[in-house]
Amino acid sequence: MSLATFLHRVKRTSWSERLILAEAVGALAVAALAIRLFPFKTVAAAAGSVGQEKESEAQGPDVEKIRWAINAAAPYLPWRIACFQEGLALHSMLRRRGVASFLHYGVGQSPERGLTAHVWVTIDSRILIGEEGAGSHACLATFPATTDRP
Repeated sequence: MSLATFLHRVKRTSWSERLILAEAVGALAVAALAIRLFPFKTVAAAAGSVGQEKESEAQGPDVEKIRWAINAAAPYLPWRIACFQEGLALHSMLRRRGVASFLHYGVGQSPERGLTAHVWVTIDSRILIGEEGAGSHACLATFPATTDRP
């Protein structure tokens, strides 16, 4: 899909969807800058501390809209977006809303690509983003840190 087609589709969305899409662009920009400017340890600490979980989590449609916005915006930004930026942006948007999400960082190895890293985000063990590589990567760390999550 071209940028023109994407912008045409955005025009047909509701104002609430446009707002969440704009927030996703901002979150992706902040994630990309953080990853570029700060050491992994600093970014990971921030990912583990962002937001406070509430008693009741956001309902499915809210989570799905946020995931949609990240997936919709990422391909059209003028800078490189990979799973780390997407995961960090999604995780921060969910945590700010009090949703108990977890950012997972893993590594894997393949003969074609050698050692690779991958990031995915879960809620209640359900993978929201990064599912395509989660199964082939061993989880090294989860943010926020927890002993009962993979």
